[in-house]
Amino acid sequence: MSLRVTINAMGAGGDGVAQLPDGQVFVPFTLPGEVANVARDKNRASLMALLETSEQRVEPSCRHFEDCGGCALQHWEMSAYQAWKRSLVAASLDGRSLKYELAPLVPCSQQSRRRATFAIRKTEAGLLLGFNRHQSHELINISECAVTVPAIISRLDDLRKVAIHLADGAKPFKLTVTDTESGLDLAASGCPTPDDAARRILTPLMMELGFARLSVDGEIILEPKKPLITFGKVPVNIPSGSFLQATIEAEEAMVALVIGHFKKVKKAADLFCGVGTFALRMAETMAVHAVENDAPALAALDRGIRHVQGLKPVTHERRDLFRRPILHKDLNAYQGIVFDPPRAGAEEQAMQIAKSSVPKVAAVSCNPVTLARDLTILVKGGYKIDKIIPVDQFLWSSHVETVALLSKK
Repeated sequence: MSLRVTINAMGAGGDGVAQLPDGQVFVPFTLPGEVANVARDKNRASLMALLETSEQRVEPSCRHFEDCGGCALQHWEMSAYQAWKRSLVAASLDGRSLKYELAPLVPCSQQSRRRATFAIRKTEAGLLLGFNRHQSHELINISECAVTVPAIISRLDDLRKVAIHLADGAKPFKLTVTDTESGLDLAASGCPTPDDAARRILTPLMMELGFARLSVDGEIILEPKKPLITFGKVPVNIPSGSFLQATIEAEEAMVALVIGHFKKVKKAADLFCGVGTFALRMAETMAVHAVENDAPALAALDRGIRHVQGLKPVTHERRDLFRRPILHKDLNAYQGIVFDPPRAGAEEQAMQIAKSSVPKVAAVSCNPVTLARDLTILVKGGYKIDKIIPVDQFLWSSHVETVALLSKK
């Protein structure tokens, strides 16, 4: 049975929101002001028919939109979409009553995502490689993608040639593909480790197709070429599955913001440093202490700096900053701190930074809610928010990256 609803607003998850007498109902692929017939299931609904459309509705960029669950908002006019995404950051900050200057959103280009995680399943009709349908386990076999770099999407058929030798019956698995300077890095998970027979097939196939590496659940199966990503002047052989910023554009924009904030800094700390996204570029002008709990990522950073001349000193430390945050008395040795934690934020570490006398701090986050919490801690500790810069690193999704620049006199 269908229900007629009017979409009143856009929810934080990217669904249209209809306000009904018994509460809110979330309707994907709709826009504010639209009227639709929907099939309701508690507080969620599926779109059956659009009766009145918004002037902000545009033609999606990808033929798979609404089937594939990868994008939520391709149907929204770009300026309205960007204003909404910027508002997600503002709403989280306002919820904490923070005082701030919010810069314009740094935009994201189409086909700029350098890593994609595909769902794969072997069927009687052939191998399916793509993304799951919105809120479903149904796999949509794709032939294009409007957000992922052409270097990956142009190789979909070649990826299928490799994936077929990893498939275990009809059991689905994941294949994360990263575009590196050496070629595509393939990291499978949820499938068996290839046996000797499969390896005899995969070895010449990987060489023929020019792929850099194949790993399964972190174990390197084949590595014809070391997958390299260059950060500033430093080429780094990235570990399988290591964290990378989603797009080079966003990464360079965020690094420029941090380095610009640290103009007078001679010695800085990079907390949750990963493979060195910030630290290795910062080292061109300042000494850096890089801290990370992921041992392979830290080892990759260390190997990278050993062969590059002209950098300021870079030291590193393996440390779980959630369990053992660096204490404020030790942080006082630095003039600048950048921290880029996972989505959970860095509450305990923020408490120590708040107690420190470090004059310049840059907080980077993919979660506006936990960022607002951590910024509240810093502000209570005497820091002033100089500027907040939202970065649209995840095009047509509800996710937004944010850089917060703070100072203490």
